[in-house]
Amino acid sequence: MLKFSNANVKLVRLYDIPSIKVYLEGRKIYSLDLLSGHSCPYAKECLSKVVSKDGTHRIQDGPHTKFRCYSASQEVIFPAVRRLRQHNFNMLRPLSYNDMVDLISKSMPSNLGVCRIHVGGDMFNDNYLRAWITVAQNNPDKLFYTYTKSLPFIIRNRNVIDDTPNFIYTASYGGRYDSYIDEYNLRYSGVVFSEGEAIELGLEIDHDDSHAADPIKRHNSFALLLHGIQPKASKASEAIKTMKKNNVKFSYSK
Repeated sequence: MLKFSNANVKLVRLYDIPSIKVYLEGRKIYSLDLLSGHSCPYAKECLSKVVSKDGTHRIQDGPHTKFRCYSASQEVIFPAVRRLRQHNFNMLRPLSYNDMVDLISKSMPSNLGVCRIHVGGDMFNDNYLRAWITVAQNNPDKLFYTYTKSLPFIIRNRNVIDDTPNFIYTASYGGRYDSYIDEYNLRYSGVVFSEGEAIELGLEIDHDDSHAADPIKRHNSFALLLHGIQPKASKASEAIKTMKKNNVKFSYSK
C-alpha cells in the first residue's frame, strides 16, 4: 500500500473554511508525497534532490536552481520522511494508469476528507495525473488539491480537470514551462522573497493553503513566501536572513 501522511500544522486553517469544511465533517486532511526532485520532470528554479554518495545523503541542486526545494531539505533532515516518499514513488512509478487508480484508491485512509497531493514531489507522467483525476471523480465527497510544474500534462488533460470540481490544481512558477501559465491563462502561485515583493505583484500570500485548496478561489492566483534551508551566500539565503531580522513569519512547524 501507499503511505499517506497526516497534514502538517499549517493546514489546520482549512477546517474553518466553509467550502472546505464540508469535506471534513468527521474526517481529516492527509497528503500523499513522492521523492522531491526525482519525481519532478519539469522543475527548474526550485530543482533540488537528495542523492546518496559514500553511504551519506546530501542535497544536489539543479543547474538553474534559484531557491532550494524545502521538501528536498526535509528528506535530508528526516530520513524517515525520505524513505516514505521513496516507497510511494517506487510503488507508483512502474504502474499502468488503471493500476495506479486501484492502488491509490485502496491505500487512501478511510477517514480522508481532503488530500494534498504532494507536499513533496509532482506529477511525473500523464498516467499518474489522470489516475488522480479519476480518483477524484470516483470520490466526489473528498477534496483533492495540488501544486504542479508539470504543465504539459495539465494542458493535455485540462478539459477533464475542468469537469472535476473536487480536483484543484495550481500552476507553480519556476518550472520549464512557465510560458504556459500566460498562454493558457492558468491560476498560479509564485515564490516571493519578501512581503513587499508580493505587494508589488498584487498577490496575497498563502501561509496555510487556504488559497490553494479553496474551491471558491480556484481561479485566484497567489504568492508563497520563501522558506526552508537555502544554499549559503545565495540570494535566497540572504532573503531568509532579512525576514528573520524583520520577524516575518515564513517557516512552518513539522
